[in-house]
Amino acid sequence: MSVQQNSNNNFNWLYYALGLFFGLATGAIITQSYLFALLGGVFGLLSAGLFLNAIVKGRKY
Repeated sequence: MSVQQNSNNNFNWLYYALGLFFGLATGAIITQSYLFALLGGVFGLLSAGLFLNAIVKGRKY
């Protein structure tokens, strides 16, 4: 029962999706280049991972 409850509160995918989307958008808007938009997406995923593993790691839902 606790496994099902834990999976319902797991929103880590949302942080990665938002990091990817806004990284792509920022790279595309600032440089207007596909290459730097992809690089922005990578940096967005890295910053989302850093946020989850360093800041939100000990958070209780």
